[in-house]
Amino acid sequence: MASIDSKKIQERFAGAEVEIAIQDRDGGDQAPVVSKSIKKVQLCPDGTHLRFYFDDFYFLAVPLASQVTESAGLWSAADEESGLTYTFKKVQVF
Repeated sequence: MASIDSKKIQERFAGAEVEIAIQDRDGGDQAPVVSKSIKKVQLCPDGTHLRFYFDDFYFLAVPLASQVTESAGLWSAADEESGLTYTFKKVQVF
């Protein structure tokens, strides 16, 4: 697992269609997988989270302390403190 490289993630996901899943390590209620378009990716003002913007206002923040797992079409960040894992899967648009 690696740490989060915000510039690399910006290049990889800005403008991409993705399916986002957030899973709880403890197996509690799981949010449904949602399809979103990522407009931009940037650090939050205090530098603790990476924000994935869906438009100019709404975003999902992933803690920079998360441990990252990557593959060709999948990016996952596991936050030990909250017990949440954020998974972004690129969707091919034809």
